[in-house]
Amino acid sequence: MYRTLRICSNNGAYEALPEPPRPLDLKAVRVVLEREGIAVVDARVMLIAALDPEVTISRNGRLLFKTRDLAAAERAFERLRLLLRLRSTEERTRTGRNPG
Repeated sequence: MYRTLRICSNNGAYEALPEPPRPLDLKAVRVVLEREGIAVVDARVMLIAALDPEVTISRNGRLLFKTRDLAAAERAFERLRLLLRLRSTEERTRTGRNPG
């Protein structure tokens, strides 16, 4: 399950990490995305998907949304979540911290 959508340490992108770690079958992910008309660059250890914003999809399940706009990252995450049948985040925050 993806629990948070948080800004990366360099403040240039947002990332979503699966908790617990959940490897992705990149070949299967590529097939699904290309079937939807999404251009994909296969760099063997990761995919680069031409969404808005561009998304890097790693074998370890990490999703990196190349934008500083949280709303754009959330839209792209939601689209990927539906296409790839990923479990949703319980909470989306800018810091990745749990409330309370």
